[in-house]
Amino acid sequence: MKKIIQLLSCVILLTFFTSCEHTHQIVKALEPYAAGANGQLTTSEIASGLKQALEVGAQNSANSLSALDGFFKNAAIKILLPPEAQKVEKTLRDLGMSSLVDKAILSVNRAAEDAAKSAAPIFIDAIKTMTIQDALGILKGGDFAATNYLKSKTTTSLTTAFKPVIENSLSKVGATKYWGDVFNAYNKFATNKVNPDLSGFVTGKAIDGIFYQVGLEEQKIRKDPVARVTDLLKKVFGSKQAQGS
Repeated sequence: MKKIIQLLSCVILLTFFTSCEHTHQIVKALEPYAAGANGQLTTSEIASGLKQALEVGAQNSANSLSALDGFFKNAAIKILLPPEAQKVEKTLRDLGMSSLVDKAILSVNRAAEDAAKSAAPIFIDAIKTMTIQDALGILKGGDFAATNYLKSKTTTSLTTAFKPVIENSLSKVGATKYWGDVFNAYNKFATNKVNPDLSGFVTGKAIDGIFYQVGLEEQKIRKDPVARVTDLLKKVFGSKQAQGS
């Protein structure tokens, strides 16, 4: 209260020496400080806190999923053969070629892990463009408001950036070869040949997996005080505004 009285006193004094237009500008400039003095978060703190939360979540997600087995041993996001190839999988396993199918599945997950490391810079670029209104909406939004914000801002650019990385990764980890081996083997016995778009399928699944992981990170920061690793995160997500009060 004392700080608010001091701020108001300054404004009153300044009105005697400045025009109405300048006084209005001064008041607007002081608004965040007055809000902070009243125990409420300033709009600047909210925006900075949300950006920081997204940066932490994005970086943690990229680090987690780009590690060895980040996709392959995560049951929630492990990439399996696409629906149109499931008949292929069953046929080959029935013919004693399970090892070939297993190698194909492993290789596409390795490709996703290889590509995941390129997600963080794309997320960071999108986070930099966040407005005050975006931040306010995210703070008071649903449990996945921040994740949904990133989805709306980055899905197109992630797809554009990921696909060539995925294609290169598929080639690098041998996925293209294994995939070719699978379908060449299947097509020897099949009347209807199958040739799904491997890179497009893996790209979509890799992006789905990253947003799934970002969503988990958002939940940690929103609900678990231990996950708020900076003073700003503690202040913003521990505030009454964040709790819906």
